Formats: sequence, C-alpha cells, structure tokens
Amino acid sequence: MTKKEIFQNMCNGVFSPDRTIFRPILMHFIARYAGGNYAGFASDYRFLVDANLKALYDFDIDMVGLISDPYRETSAFGARIEYIPEGVPRCLDLVIKNDEDIRNLGRPDVYKCERTLDRILGAELLSKQTNGQVPIIGWIEGPMAEACDLAGIEQFMMMLMMDPDTANLLLDKCVLTAKDFAKAQIESGCDIIGMGDAICSQIDPCTYETFVKERHRDIISFIHELASKVKMHICGDITHLLPLMNDLGIDILDIDWQIDPQHAFEVMGPDVIRCGNIDPRVVMDKTPDEIFTTCKLLCDNEKGRKFILSAGCEIIVITPHENLMAMRKASF
Repeated sequence: MTKKEIFQNMCNGVFSPDRTIFRPILMHFIARYAGGNYAGFASDYRFLVDANLKALYDFDIDMVGLISDPYRETSAFGARIEYIPEGVPRCLDLVIKNDEDIRNLGRPDVYKCERTLDRILGAELLSKQTNGQVPIIGWIEGPMAEACDLAGIEQFMMMLMMDPDTANLLLDKCVLTAKDFAKAQIESGCDIIGMGDAICSQIDPCTYETFVKERHRDIISFIHELASKVKMHICGDITHLLPLMNDLGIDILDIDWQIDPQHAFEVMGPDVIRCGNIDPRVVMDKTPDEIFTTCKLLCDNEKGRKFILSAGCEIIVITPHENLMAMRKASF
C-alpha cells in the first residue's frame, strides 16, 4: 500500500493497524541535512525537492511538502526579499504604508512572479518524482498572516481597530491571491494545501470571528472544490479559537504543544485529522529513548482516531538525526 493510499484510507476512517502517519514540519533541518542551507532551500525549488525526497527516504516520512517561508505571496505583491544562509528569508520593506497603497494593490499573477512560480515548479517536480504515491502538501499564507506581512503586524492590528473597512479591503485582496496560489499548486500536483495563519493565535475570538473566520471558510471551500484537502497551521495556543473553527471544514489541524490533544478532539470532532503535538524542544533536547516513549504514548492514545504524529511546529535545525528517527520508530 502506498503512502497516499494509507492517508486516503485514514481520511475515510480506515486505519492502518500497524502505524501512525508521521509527518513533521521540516525546513531548515532538512536543508542542512541535505547538505545545503536555508537560502538555497527557500530560493531554489530543485533543492527544496531534493531535501524533501532525502527526508522521505532516510526518515520514512509519510508526506512531502513545499513549506519554506512566509514571503512567497509577499514577494509577488512587490516586497524585496533577502535570503539568509542560515535563517528564514527576510522581508526588506513593507508593501503597504498607507490606505492608498491598499486601494492600489494589484492582484499578482502567481505564474509570473519568481517566488510563487518557484513553489509551483516545486509541486510539479515533487509530483513527478513521487509518481503519485506520496501525499504532497502545498502551502499558502492565510489572510491575516499575509496582511501582516504586507503592512506590518503592529500597523495591521491597529488598522483592525481604527479602520476596519480598509483592513477588510486588504484581507479580501489577500484571500484572492491565496486562492490563486492554492489553485496553481493543486493543478501542479498537490493533494493538500497547508494554510499558515500564525498571527491568529494572538487575537481574541471576537476578532477572529469578525475578520478571519469566514475568510478561512471561503478559502477552505474553494480548495475543496478543487478536490484537495486543507491543513490549517496556526502556531501557538489556539485553544480559545477551537470552538469557532470546528465548522470550517478543516481536514487537518496542526496542534502546537500548548494544546491538549484530547480537548482538541472533543471540540473539533472525530472527522478532523489532528497533527502534532510534541514540543520541538523535546525532540531537540531529549534522548532518543525519551522521545520514543513520549511519542509512543501519544500514538497509543490516538489509536483508532484520525491523527498524524508530528512536532507542534517546525523541527529545530540542530535536532540530532537519531531523535527524529525515534519519532518515526514510535509511530509503528
């Protein structure tokens, strides 16, 4: 049975008796593991694909992906990006400095912008290299995250309170580009689209419901219409938002280490695949035996449920390789 068939079976409520699906978030870790650096990983789809394939074969992960950094769409909107050899790419300027900038903000062609095209080409190459046997996760920025990337976190948060009409205009433009970018990646071979909206963990339920929830629903419904699934990733503690998210149609929900998996199960229901939730610091700092025990307990607790073993967020770059392998072993 292929990895894609195992995943599809779980989506349909048919569970493998001898394994839990294993898919940690891997970026800087696999860039270095594959003999390169973060700059190459974020700027060249060929190296990103090679690094994912090396992790696929060496650590037996169950999905590959295109996640690299938050500034693909931001670059398409016109921001200048600086690549850092051993760090996340840096956005050098804010595209949005005033209300007029929002009104004049165009809808970028994701096929003509260098960084969005690079990810689309990565999807095509991953699809070719895995021959339809491994789930491929594309990636887009959620509307709140993208608005903050374009205008600055502090500035956009103030805009939500002081000028909600203008904030809504920017969010709507971000939704359009999220859809464009998701569609391009799906048409290039992605089975799942990850949507990163980390800033949402920092807002209260009322703000989420007022500005974000229906935009998330819109993007999720759009992706479902294209016969793909959605993986929602919001770093940090979103316990306070879960009751508002349980009717959005999320297929996979990443749960960070601050969130109780049982509580997430009770709130989100049995049809949502929860992905997590080992603290990345535990994976980095503990011994392989300790990591195996922790992950094995979690996997045993999740038997018969839709669950993917992962750290709550990205595997830290200096994590010992044997520690990641201990997670894989615990999933059997």
